[in-house]
Amino acid sequence: MTMLYAAKTIHVGDHPHFSLFGLTFDTDIAMSTLLAFLIILFMGWRLRKSITDGVPGKFQLIWEILVVDIVGDLVKGSLGDKGKRFIPLGVTVFVFVLVSNWIGFLPTAMHPGVSGEIFPAPTSDVNLPLALALFVIVWVHIESLRARRVGGYIKHFGKPAAWLTPINLIEEVTKPITLTLRLFGNLFSGGLIIVVVAALASKAIGPFEIIWKPFDLAIGFIQAYIFMLLTIIYLDMATSHEEEHEEKHEKKKDKKRPAVLETSQ
Repeated sequence: MTMLYAAKTIHVGDHPHFSLFGLTFDTDIAMSTLLAFLIILFMGWRLRKSITDGVPGKFQLIWEILVVDIVGDLVKGSLGDKGKRFIPLGVTVFVFVLVSNWIGFLPTAMHPGVSGEIFPAPTSDVNLPLALALFVIVWVHIESLRARRVGGYIKHFGKPAAWLTPINLIEEVTKPITLTLRLFGNLFSGGLIIVVVAALASKAIGPFEIIWKPFDLAIGFIQAYIFMLLTIIYLDMATSHEEEHEEKHEKKKDKKRPAVLETSQ
């Protein structure tokens, strides 16, 4: 009976919704996304108000670590100096995904295991991860066109061999799908575990939430970092030039040749 009860209380993609201009919107996901947006706006306002050139406060120090040490070092290590303009994108993606993930930590369910949360993690619904993934991939292709021009952009699908073009095209199509499922699957599974245990052991839900929630926070942080990391990796792949690497390699060889000739003479 308890298994049947658990099965009845778990609904994948069942949300309160409303229709507007023929489109259906999930009310709770829209509210959670708006809440994440407002939290990030408040954090930006708080940082702008407390920022100083002197000894930074704790809040400013956290942001400096995020921008300089976490995202900045990753971007510079992958893209070099040309990647500095992508640091704001990396920070924005990381913070938005992290806040969206951690909203699910808030105990907003009126009846855990029975009723849904008022503010679920918006990334636990497939729509927001898909929108984020499409946003990132479209940006990546725009940067690829800008860096390689139209001719180089078309030619790179045939690298390293022309017969690999269909496989490379399939890879590009699957990138937003893998980004979406990676983020959505991990967040949804975390919420699903809580619902299952709440339905099967309603008396123990309190202690279980206390034990599980810290792991939920860690998973949310890791997934935000991975999403940001993949964004930077995709940008690196999109803006790199095989020809540039070959030219640099040839220049290094040319510099070494005169030195060798001088020593031999």
